[in-house]
Amino acid sequence: MAHPPQIKVAATYMRGGTSKGVFFRLEDLPPSCQQPGEARDRFLLRVIGSPDPYGKQIDGMGGGSSSTSKTVILARSTRPDHDVDYLFGQVSIDKAFVEWSGNCGNLTAGVGAFAVSNGLIDPARIPRDGLCTVRIWQVNIGKTIIAHVPITAGEVQETGDFELDGVTFPAAEVQIEFLDPADEGEGDGGGAMFPTGNLVDDFEVPGVGTLKATMINAGIPTVFVNAADIGYTGAELQDDINGDAQALAKFETIRAHASLRMGLIKSLDEAAKRQHTPKVAFVAAPRDYVASSGKPVAAGDVDLLVRALSMGKLHHAMMGTAAVAIGTAAAIPGTLVNTAAGGGARSQVRFGHPSGTLRVGAEAGQVNGEWTVKKAIMSRSARVLMEGFVRVPGDAF
Repeated sequence: MAHPPQIKVAATYMRGGTSKGVFFRLEDLPPSCQQPGEARDRFLLRVIGSPDPYGKQIDGMGGGSSSTSKTVILARSTRPDHDVDYLFGQVSIDKAFVEWSGNCGNLTAGVGAFAVSNGLIDPARIPRDGLCTVRIWQVNIGKTIIAHVPITAGEVQETGDFELDGVTFPAAEVQIEFLDPADEGEGDGGGAMFPTGNLVDDFEVPGVGTLKATMINAGIPTVFVNAADIGYTGAELQDDINGDAQALAKFETIRAHASLRMGLIKSLDEAAKRQHTPKVAFVAAPRDYVASSGKPVAAGDVDLLVRALSMGKLHHAMMGTAAVAIGTAAAIPGTLVNTAAGGGARSQVRFGHPSGTLRVGAEAGQVNGEWTVKKAIMSRSARVLMEGFVRVPGDAF
């Protein structure tokens, strides 16, 4: 019996923020995968090693977690005043689908560096030393992101002394600006930062109860609830939740009903095929805890505590897009995030997450009685881990 040979496709394996993913140039993909559709999805699934009933993705580039089951496709932008088009695919670990509904804020840190190093930026715009400003069009959500990429001797500088909790080694700092991050315009609830029209809702969740909730479209659709209302302190680590099937089922119920309430889906049946959004996060006032690395985090080190779930599991740190949602909500008095941080006006917030702390800033204000946010800012880092080719069986897509 004849078996098809493997094909090889140019790719780069990168860490961006607290995530890892496989980066491609659109032009390097097999011809049938250069357009959205089944062939592209099947190709990316095989690259990452999904669906895997064992949950380990041993036969692919994925790492068995939502933070490492990611793909990026980049191309020179066709939009005026933009350098690169950035398309993000969140690959399910145990199911055969790729989620295209949202952005990955962490991997955004690697987009500018990849674009500079892979011929997607006009060489005349790359300084010999200093910062290269890369204007990114985020295709999934239709938003502009600006990455300030450090350059030394005409090459991307990846090493440095910037430390990011959740990442073991220091690296060069990449500052990222998410412009107009609110209102992704999705679903029936699209068109407003707060799709329900309220800063806080009484959110009825069957089997869970009625919870106070802030539902926001900023960075990524996110529903925030109070930790105490669902039986937590806000200082939990991954092992406290991810091994508890009953807790995970409760969070999925909250997520599915929030998706419906936010207008992201039209019926609960659709929630299972839209796992990437919305995110579910719970907040609490500061308290002392020990991060997953063993590093102590004192109550005085942070403004509030936040824990968030991604693809059905508690995240080991914080998703970059959820950090945008946190910073935006914290800047708006009356939201649960702002209240947990002590209330009042604020342009930045430092929050505690399972791996440590993170600071994010947001410029929010009211226009004609409606809250708007001009941009959210945070620092991340990125590094190429490996580059060359990925290989997949020729009949995989």
